[in-house]
Parts: sequence; structure tokens; C-alpha cells
Amino acid sequence: MLIGVPKEIKDHEFRVGVTPAGVHALVDAGHEVQVQANAGSAIGMSDADYVAAGARIVPDAQTVYKCPLIVKVKEPQPAELAWLHEDQVLFCYLHLAASLELTQSLIDKKVIALAYETVTDATGGLPLLIPMSEVAGRIAIHVGAYFLHMANGGAGVLLGGVPGVAPGRVLVIGAGSVGTQAARMAMGLGADVTIMDINLQRLRYLDDVFGPRLKTRYSEAQAIAELTREADLVVSSIYIPGKRAPKLITRDMVRGMKRGAVLVDVAIDQGGSSETSRPTTHTDPTYIEEGVVHYCVTNMPSAVAASATEALTHATLPFLLKLAQDPQATLREHPGLRGGLQLFRGQVTHPGLAEDLSLPCVSAESLLD
Repeated sequence: MLIGVPKEIKDHEFRVGVTPAGVHALVDAGHEVQVQANAGSAIGMSDADYVAAGARIVPDAQTVYKCPLIVKVKEPQPAELAWLHEDQVLFCYLHLAASLELTQSLIDKKVIALAYETVTDATGGLPLLIPMSEVAGRIAIHVGAYFLHMANGGAGVLLGGVPGVAPGRVLVIGAGSVGTQAARMAMGLGADVTIMDINLQRLRYLDDVFGPRLKTRYSEAQAIAELTREADLVVSSIYIPGKRAPKLITRDMVRGMKRGAVLVDVAIDQGGSSETSRPTTHTDPTYIEEGVVHYCVTNMPSAVAASATEALTHATLPFLLKLAQDPQATLREHPGLRGGLQLFRGQVTHPGLAEDLSLPCVSAESLLD
């Protein structure tokens, strides 16, 4: 199959859909890969590296988007929508529940859209979401600590404290991959860390792994209100596959937080989990609302794009190799990849997405027969 890898154009998005090593594996499997010029140059993956791996370099995005299978990182930007065409397979992060406008555009284009974030493995896990969740969780503490600096609008709290001074308090809402990595990083800095979830089994596991260094709390509204008031840094990492994030942090809760506290809303890709959250970019990453610094960047892992690209390709390549053999046959036979199918030739196929956007849903199985 002919596979296209475009250069990302979202603000400060330096990741690339496939590394040169990934291209080599695809070419070895008998596929042809076209990579847009300079797609990975910002992170040290040169056009020469891609050529050496067997790719053909093409000069512009319009040429790449003629390929029947497009592999990229982030959802298509407005300028890219014009180049999509009917029956084209789009394999990337989509987060469509946060945007009816984008969803409708892709429906109108009648593409076959598979979202990394809802592809599942044999155990029901999310193997293509996990690596970027791990990156985002670690970054959340980096940026949270940085924006607590007074020069950045923060309260001037050092998360690790110093001898004779109490450490900063970190609240992590959600104990999945993002939350676990955020808690780990915060504890590594010496912060006082509490993690919340509604999954008691997960909280027991984290209690066993980290011991008394990590406090655990069951997540419910009263506890969230109490702990946000005490926190210097709140990291919210709620994710429900394919659906908008629930608004667990109300405006009143934000209003009750300390002045100069920081809220990092990792769930912003799915619409955000605070009533005060709105999308930001790496160019302009924060704003202050209700006296609280909000960091709501929708492509956080691109801050460390070189590491993130390698991690992403390691996860996506086995699925991509299957998909490239014969997309429709693979989707029929592979329930994990079928879980990633959001749109199929103008029809919504993911129930959670359809529910959130009030759109009709058709089962993927019926369309693939």
C-alpha cells in the first residue's frame, strides 16, 4: 500500500507520524512510503534518513495527501481538510468529541478515520494512547512547577520545599497512565502528593507500589473541592475513551483555590475536565482565571517531540503493519483496530462519539460486512 506521512502543521507540533526505523519496517513489508520534505527535520530525523530507510520524499502536503493511507500525529488542521478524499484511511490522534465542526468535516469527506486514542489491545487497554499519556503525565509536573514561579504568574511555591519549609501540595485527579506518571514525577521532586480515582482497585495498587509517599483518595465532588483548595498544583487527567471529559472541577472549585495555584488540564484534548479550561498552544500556553494559572495545551507531548515520536512509533507500528495489508479486511478481523474506527465513509461508528455530539451511530461491523 502507498502510505503518506505529512509534516505536522499544528502550533509547535514537531512530532512525525513514523520514524525512519518505522519506514524501514514498512518498506521491508512491501509498502511504499511517501514522506513530506522536512517532516522530521526539527527533531533530527532528516530527509536523508528517510531516504536511506526506503521512503520517497515529496515536496508538499498536497502530494502526500493523495496517498490512500495517511499516518500522522494530530487531527487534521483546517488547511489539511481540503486535501482529504473519499475512502482515504486516516490514522492519527483525533479527539473528535471535542469538536463537532471537525467531525462534520470528516463526515463530509467520507474518510475512514481511525483514532489512536480508542484502539484497544487484547485486554481492553489503550496501547496507542498510553505512550503519549506517559509523556504528558511527566510534562505536567515540569510545566506545573515552572508556572508556579512568580515570574510566570504563580504563587512562588517550590514543589520540593527546602529544609525547614514544607513542600508544595500536588493533587492528581485520575490514576491512569497520565496520573500515575504525574504522581511519580511529583514525588520525585519531593512534593506532597495525593492521587484520586473512582477505581479502588487501582488506588490499592498504587498504594502498594508507592507506599505512604503517595496519598490516595476516592474521587467524589466533596473530596475534589476540599483537595483543590489545599493544592498548589492540580493535574487533571480524566479520560473516557472516545467521549468528552466530564467537568469534575467546577468554577466554584477553581475560585476556591489558592491565588497563583496552577491547574494543568491534560484532558483538554477531550474538551477539558474543568469548567474554566479552554484550549491553549505552546506559543501561548497559559492564562489566569479566578486567580489560578491554567495550562491547557492540546499537544503537550510535542514539547519533547524527539522522545515522543520514538515512543509513538514503537506503539503504532505493529498496528500500522496490519492495517496497511488491507484496511477493510484488517478492520473486519482485528477488534482492537476496529475499536479505533470513529468514522467510516460518512457514518459515525463510535457510540461514545455519537452520543456526545448527538449524531446517529452505525455499527462498524455492519458497514464492514
